[in-house]
Amino acid sequence: MSTQNTSCHVLIADDDEMLAQLLEHMLKIAGFRVTWIANGEDALTQIRLLHPDLVVLDGMMPGMDGFEVLRHLRQAPETSELPVILLTARGMARDVVSGFDLGADDYVVKPFMPEELLARIKKVTKARCQGKS
Repeated sequence: MSTQNTSCHVLIADDDEMLAQLLEHMLKIAGFRVTWIANGEDALTQIRLLHPDLVVLDGMMPGMDGFEVLRHLRQAPETSELPVILLTARGMARDVVSGFDLGADDYVVKPFMPEELLARIKKVTKARCQGKS
């Protein structure tokens, strides 16, 4: 049984279709609405249109990567407080620090345990999605 309200919306921006499908399936089972976007430029557009409750950003995408998307989100008043989890293979300490310095709410290094990512997503969205209908 899901503990999340289905009105809690997660946008996934990742160019790895198989990973995105896995995340989408996992999140839908947990009761989330999910939108998948394959690149950073489209993610910025869709975030402004859809107003998700959380964005899960791949750090390394062709074109605009997740770090650049995060930079744009934090600079815009309408998205400056939007929760963002960076999900990336960039696991060096300087990358993690850079992600948090840019304003990421959490940072998960690939490969990852799906259950751990789901727990982190639930934690980040708890206050924002509680009581949504």
